[in-house]
Amino acid sequence: MSDKLIDIPSAARLRLDGTALVHNWRTLDAMSGNASAGAAIKANGYGLGAAEVVQQLQSAGCRDFYVANWQEAKEIETYIGTDSSVSVLNGVRAEDMPFAITSSAKPVLNSMEQVQRWRNIGRSCDIMINSGMNRLGINAEDLPAFDWNTLDIDIVMSHLASADQDGPQNIDQLDQFVGALQHVSGKRVSLSNSAGIALGQAYHFDCTRPGLSLYGGKQRPEFSQSIRQVAFPEAQILQVRALRAGDKVGYNAKYVATRDHSIAILALGYADGYLRGFSGKGIFLKDQRALPVLGRVSMDLIAIDISNAPDLLESDWVTAEYDLPTASGQSGLSQYELITGLGNRYTRCWA
Repeated sequence: MSDKLIDIPSAARLRLDGTALVHNWRTLDAMSGNASAGAAIKANGYGLGAAEVVQQLQSAGCRDFYVANWQEAKEIETYIGTDSSVSVLNGVRAEDMPFAITSSAKPVLNSMEQVQRWRNIGRSCDIMINSGMNRLGINAEDLPAFDWNTLDIDIVMSHLASADQDGPQNIDQLDQFVGALQHVSGKRVSLSNSAGIALGQAYHFDCTRPGLSLYGGKQRPEFSQSIRQVAFPEAQILQVRALRAGDKVGYNAKYVATRDHSIAILALGYADGYLRGFSGKGIFLKDQRALPVLGRVSMDLIAIDISNAPDLLESDWVTAEYDLPTASGQSGLSQYELITGLGNRYTRCWA
């Protein structure tokens, strides 16, 4: 048998809960009121696998999908149904045009230069308005000088910068966006990301664009009970070691044993997205028994204290505590970094 045909199982896997994913989308769709919830699937479905996310959410009824660039649009095009749409949030560069004009995806036009590039194509597009975030988007003062009826505009959108907080910027952006809509119109209007959905009906318009909360993120208290965890990183034990008091563990001896106890070495590290912020703070679990991370997380390996699970052996599996708000508190990393940074060495296992 050719070596190329031998399957080599990974020692790290992502257990992915499709039921939780669909539940989260339905929850956000219901919270959107009369607006329909789409799904941001950029960054490979926030690290979980865009193709699988698209298929599961389409089956649940989701019809609008949002990617960052045309490479991402190309990767999912065979999974998109004829009654679904894909919006490319980063717009359309000159380099994108050869593929973009053949693709069923729509560019989100972010500048007047992009508008001029697309205006004679005769295909649908979306428009991004800068309502104060000053990232991508057309400034309100540039809108009156152009005849927007020359474009086939599906969604006119903007993006909230601080929807995870209650503050004046949300109201300011809403007011600026509503003002801009006097000059440009489309078939639909969209403002809210995941957190924006929780701000209420005034922010919903026709369609919402949840991202992080689809995948278990909880940026606001309104999500604390309703949004479910989707991704569960799991790692295999490569070795069990018995420490004596005074033994040191890992780089720079950041852990020194104060007692005799056993540890397990896991096949996981910052190359897999389990970053150094978890050093000495992260928790793994076995049957709800807590197994603290000891010392510094390295590229491929982690040490955990298995005092609470002395029955663990080489080749057993343990699960990272990766509820996103909890893991964010442990590591100091944002929920976005935690979910999108999950590496490509995991076997992704959808349940």
